[in-house]
Order: sequence, then structure tokens, then C-alpha cells
Amino acid sequence: MMSSDWRHWFKKKEHHGYDAHKTKLGKVWHFLAHDESIGSFVADAILVIVIGKFIVLPLLSLALGTSFPMVAVVSSSMDHHGSFDSWWEQNKNWYAEQNITKEQFLSFPNTNGFSKGDVFIVHGSSFANLKIGDVIVYTIPGKADPIIHRIVKIENNVVQTKGDANQGQLSFELDVHSEQIKGKAVFKIPLIGWVKVGFVELMAAFKR
Repeated sequence: MMSSDWRHWFKKKEHHGYDAHKTKLGKVWHFLAHDESIGSFVADAILVIVIGKFIVLPLLSLALGTSFPMVAVVSSSMDHHGSFDSWWEQNKNWYAEQNITKEQFLSFPNTNGFSKGDVFIVHGSSFANLKIGDVIVYTIPGKADPIIHRIVKIENNVVQTKGDANQGQLSFELDVHSEQIKGKAVFKIPLIGWVKVGFVELMAAFKR
């Protein structure tokens, strides 16, 4: 007969040591979940990376219809460094030349840009569904990390982009074709990309 005292289900169990586990699986679980050694920390970090790369990302890729379902921002090319009005005063002449007004820009997603270290969820999007102002993710030959910039022109099945914080367009931004485009940035997660940014910058420092 089941005990009527339900409180024992919520009672915190006493901590068991490594040797208290009778099976190899139990000992492995103890090492990963309870051990406070450096070895356990390293093993946990490796496990998180492996699960993320080979399970989570492929599932997200399938669900979102893109080979780049999550992208970390590794530069400051989209950072307004302050208020929108201040940024617009410094850049309005360039956008006027592209026939983009302040009112139009205010209707764009991520109106005030975004920062280095942010991470975006990316959704696959057909070329026909793209419009001026969208923030897209695309690849360029010879560069490992994808570009995440804003569309400023669409013409003859080609888009042009620009980083909000850049003074002008870079050469590769003038001719972006549909096969390069991996999707549209749809949701921002602030700061968590600093793990990747820190690693990239550390590796770059070693190469100098």
C-alpha cells in the first residue's frame, strides 16, 4: 500500500560518493554531474559542444530550413553604439542616396542594429520573400564565418547589403546571389555569442 505521506518524494536525498554507485554508468554520471574536479569540468564542456554540434544544430537546421540555424555576431559592423537618432544623423546622407528614409528605416527589423556577441536564430527564406531592410545571413568565398548584414537594395535577382555601422559598402556586398543567402535573422539572443567571439579572437592572437 502506498504511503499517504507524500512529502518523502520531495525530500532531498543524501549525496552519494563515487564508490557508492554500483554500475559503470552510475560512476560516469557521478563524474559528469557531481564531481567538482577540473577533469569533470572539461568533460562536461566537451559533452555540451558535441551534443550542440551533432544533435541540437542538425535538428534546428532541419526545423528552420537552413544550414546556418544559429549565427554569432563576431564583429561590430551592425552596432549603432548609442541611440538611433544619433546614428541616423551620422548616416542619413548615405541612406538618402539609396532612397531609404528615416521613417522607412524605423520600420525595419533590428532598427537599432545589434552588438558583437549577440546570437541570431536564422530561418530559411526564399529569395522572393526578402525585402529591403531585412537582416540576412550569407556566405562569401574564402571566409569561414557567414556575413550578417542588412539588405539595402534588391535588383535583378541580386541583393546588396550594408553593415549599419560601416561608412559604406564592402565590395562583396554589391553582388549577393540567392545561392549565397542562408536565411533571414528572426530572433536575437543577446551576448551568448561571446563564447565563440572569445575563442575566435584567442586563436587569431596565437596566429600573430
